Amino acid sequence: MKGSLWTKLLITVFAAAGIAFLGYIASFIVAVMGGLAFYVPLVVAICIALAVYMVLNVFGLLRARTRHLVFLSFLGLCLLATAGYELNRAYVKSHELVSEQEVNLLQYAPFRNETKAVSLAESSSYRIEHAPPRLDGATALYPLYSAFVQAVYPEGEYDPYDFTNGLVLCTSTPVAYKNLIAGDTDIIFAAAPSLAQQKEAQRNGVELRLTPIGREAFVFFVNTRNPVTGLKAQQIKDIYSGKLKHWSEVGGSNDPIRAFQRSEGSGSQTMLVKFMGDTPLMTPPQEDVADIMSGIIQQTADYRNYKNALGYSFLFYASEMNRNGEISLLDIDGIKPDKESIRSGKYPFATEFYAVTAGSDNPNIQPFLDWIVSPQGQELVEKTGFTSLK
Repeated sequence: MKGSLWTKLLITVFAAAGIAFLGYIASFIVAVMGGLAFYVPLVVAICIALAVYMVLNVFGLLRARTRHLVFLSFLGLCLLATAGYELNRAYVKSHELVSEQEVNLLQYAPFRNETKAVSLAESSSYRIEHAPPRLDGATALYPLYSAFVQAVYPEGEYDPYDFTNGLVLCTSTPVAYKNLIAGDTDIIFAAAPSLAQQKEAQRNGVELRLTPIGREAFVFFVNTRNPVTGLKAQQIKDIYSGKLKHWSEVGGSNDPIRAFQRSEGSGSQTMLVKFMGDTPLMTPPQEDVADIMSGIIQQTADYRNYKNALGYSFLFYASEMNRNGEISLLDIDGIKPDKESIRSGKYPFATEFYAVTAGSDNPNIQPFLDWIVSPQGQELVEKTGFTSLK
């Protein structure tokens, strides 16, 4: 009897070890495939259930019919949970993702065949032959400073994604400001810095110099199925403070407003914070992001074009770089965002954007900036789709 017990214990130990090993391998595989948030816990739960089921069978606990029924019921619940999870993923993916990270910038890269970067009608009056400044900036402004490069820089390969050796990069506004403050780039093209970015520059003893090079509209957009075509500035402030929560309160359907925000430090988020003033922003929609090294972390969710969604960006990005016919730009205080309303100052959220420097000793920086605000540089601003300074 004693030997039989020891045999059962040995069987249990070895079987449990085998289940744990297989579970570890399966968990690693599904984590690498992007299933850290759901499938790894599911694998762990199944392994535990298998171990319990094995112990019950080895030691003959409970009736065989009961053991089998409980285990099969558990597997059925796992299948239902998996089906629900996949259906939810399919629903989310069926809605357009409006994210600057989704844009392929190579189509705007300078000197490439069939590049979308615009050109001057005549040769540039200014050229840089040696030591061209290192450039970086916001995704929405890359088509513009790519056009500047195409007009002025020596012809060559300028890959915006070559973050190791690239001369003309596009890393996004938050990263571009970090690179500029660290001295890793000479000029960035972006919206005005956030308060946090200004403080970071001060801590590092860096003075940010902002040269206005054009004007742009900060715009809000909704799904094309949303009957709302415009909002008042105060209504937007009430929405993003959490005071106004349903579209029916602004002439729309009886759906809750899903007001997306952008990540901290981005140009459009800085613009929203500036517009809100002393009114605190509500917590934005969050999404879980899985990383094998960091585990599950929460971050601000990218805009998904749900029927009840509200998002914001800058006019050129929303109407040109991400033109897909599935989002509608909203009038603000009855004013449509376009070049005419930006130029006249009627559109309430018109703003300048900048070439930002931080004390680099590259001798070509100031002549390059002078050329950008010259008639030829401003011609490229207009041709790209922005509004020139004059």
